[in-house]
Amino acid sequence: MTITIKKCTVENLSLLQEISVETFKETFNKQNSPENMKAYLERAFHLKQLEKELLNMSSEFYFIYANQELAGYLKVNIDEAQSEKMGNNSLEIERIYIKKNYHKQGLGKYLINKAIEIAKERNKEKIWLGVWEKNEGAITFYNKLDFVQTGAHSFYMGDEEQTDFIMTKTLNLKNNFKEC
Repeated sequence: MTITIKKCTVENLSLLQEISVETFKETFNKQNSPENMKAYLERAFHLKQLEKELLNMSSEFYFIYANQELAGYLKVNIDEAQSEKMGNNSLEIERIYIKKNYHKQGLGKYLINKAIEIAKERNKEKIWLGVWEKNEGAITFYNKLDFVQTGAHSFYMGDEEQTDFIMTKTLNLKNNFKEC
């Protein structure tokens, strides 16, 4: 399988919205009410919201392609774009979504490595993310990549408050080898 990662730009806005909705529904539809899913999808993945995020200089999106087919994406944040105040030495992985038919093919690891590469380029000491406490597969995946739970925060799915574990990985900035 040929893997390619490309930066997403505002010209890719419709495609970003499409893959955002598709992958979020695939991942979380069964565990949440239709009303809460609809409310979240309309708020988080509205074209104006995604455009605002794409234009934020402290956020970046990357598409991942498997054999030239769009398979998922990554969103990272630094500085004030982070969803929690984690400091200027941190990079947040806000979203890492892979289409269901590409799960368990190593694409998530490619995107984690891309986030690590970005963090190192910007001299960040840590990367962190929030993962739903009920998403056991993702938690296991992040644990295998040396992320550790360092806290928790609230995530709102429509009107339902849910808990995300905050997981953090400290980077070794003294060398350039891949972290994962």
